[in-house]
Amino acid sequence: MPVKNVEEYIKCHSYWEEELRQLHEMILTTELKPEIKWGAPVYTLEGKNVMGIGAFKNHYCLWFFNGALLKENTSLLVNAQEDKTKALRQIRFEKGENVRTSVLLPYIREAIQNQREGKEIMPDKNRELVIPVELSTALDNDRELKDSFSKLTPGRQREYAEYISEAKREATKTSRLEKINPMIKSGVGLNDKYKNC
Repeated sequence: MPVKNVEEYIKCHSYWEEELRQLHEMILTTELKPEIKWGAPVYTLEGKNVMGIGAFKNHYCLWFFNGALLKENTSLLVNAQEDKTKALRQIRFEKGENVRTSVLLPYIREAIQNQREGKEIMPDKNRELVIPVELSTALDNDRELKDSFSKLTPGRQREYAEYISEAKREATKTSRLEKINPMIKSGVGLNDKYKNC
């Protein structure tokens, strides 16, 4: 069931609850407005996405939609998906790591200022979908799978295609195909499981 607000999201991730709450409360000291988008907390300025927080298995993070544009505050930023994301950048934290507001607020303030100035990196929506042979064969052999895949958004189709392509071994490709088959038929994206409790 989708979360309705930031408080619900934080409670869903009890392992990171204290840490997520600390990040949320720090962000609330700025003029950013909390919302839930894609099942996670996103903070906006005049309706434009500036940043978000997220919980994962081994880390939690603060992420910036146009983090690649940050120039003054960059030392903690990482690209979560090298060669995939042009703009998005994260600051990752592990359990027990000291999160200092005095260090993080300058990142947030710079991101807000960039948004105020209208600076943003536009996504490449015309990126070609390259379906690997293994996925193409599976689609040709299963009509329901093919129909379901065609109904997915282009972004979700690319996620699935890249997920198969990135596997090095045939056995890994086969196990990944088995994993995603029911997901595609259900109309969900590869990473949707991270969006809810």
